[in-house]
Amino acid sequence: MENKYIKKIMSVAILVILLVLSFFILKPILLSIILGCLLAFIFTPIYKALFKLTKSPNFSATLICIFLILIIVLPLWFFTPTIIDQAFKIYLSAQQIDFVTPIQNIFPALFDSEQFSIEVGTMIHSFVTKTLNSLVNGLAQIILNFPTLLLQFLVVLFSFYFVLRDRIALIGYLKTLLPFSKEIEEKIFKASKEITSSVLYGQLILGVIQGIVIAIGFFIFGVPHALLFSLIATIAGILPIIGTMMVWLPMMIYLFVMGNTFAAVGILLFGLVSSNIDNLLRPFLVSKMTKLHSGIVLIGMIGGIFFFGILGLILGPLILAYLLILLEIYKDKGSSGIFIHKETKKK
Repeated sequence: MENKYIKKIMSVAILVILLVLSFFILKPILLSIILGCLLAFIFTPIYKALFKLTKSPNFSATLICIFLILIIVLPLWFFTPTIIDQAFKIYLSAQQIDFVTPIQNIFPALFDSEQFSIEVGTMIHSFVTKTLNSLVNGLAQIILNFPTLLLQFLVVLFSFYFVLRDRIALIGYLKTLLPFSKEIEEKIFKASKEITSSVLYGQLILGVIQGIVIAIGFFIFGVPHALLFSLIATIAGILPIIGTMMVWLPMMIYLFVMGNTFAAVGILLFGLVSSNIDNLLRPFLVSKMTKLHSGIVLIGMIGGIFFFGILGLILGPLILAYLLILLEIYKDKGSSGIFIHKETKKK
């Protein structure tokens, strides 16, 4: 009896040690593995359609991997030097911009005190300079850490390939590890799939589309440093509630103050279209799917950025969503509630 007890303790101890060691081994590339899994989830419908034609899982997954490499590497190769150049130019220009005079022209009554105007101008200048400094440093770090980023990208690619090809076997394996009944397992996987689709398609894809729309407006109306502002607008478009308005509204005001009324009106029109794309396309992209409350998505994204970096924009909301799913199922109320509800088509 004692031998059995000792063997059980030893087995658990060995398992815990191996789990801890495995975690430390995978820790540097864990986010890359997760990113590969999320990309595989996004591209699964394309893989299924391609698999019907080729009947080969390896060939289908390889073709999609090549496509993924092209849509990631080519834009980075062509646009990164331009973005870095534009960021550096904006950083230098910001050192000499007079922030006080335009504000005084727009709100003369509010800024009639010279001392108050100077203090506000100093605060704005400090904020803009620090923000641009962080952006320039971030872009510089990308170049300096290129070998590391290349290895991380290879991990993303391998994870993407194998999850895409063997997703059914992986899901089956994960189900065997869960300590729940079959009914609960089905509920968890169904709700998780729906909420993941809602966040990835309804937030990420829609955000990118919104960013592309306002980017077209920036280029048509000759906005200075349009490529960099388009990138920022695309990232902002992913954020719920805030959206691309965070970029196009200040740009419109800037163009209006500079006397370029035609461009300002054009950016306003494209901005309104961009901000309302969510209402037009969401019913088609995430119809009848479980939808996460936009407040939870925003909190998850902000917290995720602090914890995971840029990938936290996706991971933060998903982690909170999975927690809420488990809580709802634990209460035996399905997957509906104040924070999670079904998305339905508008009639």
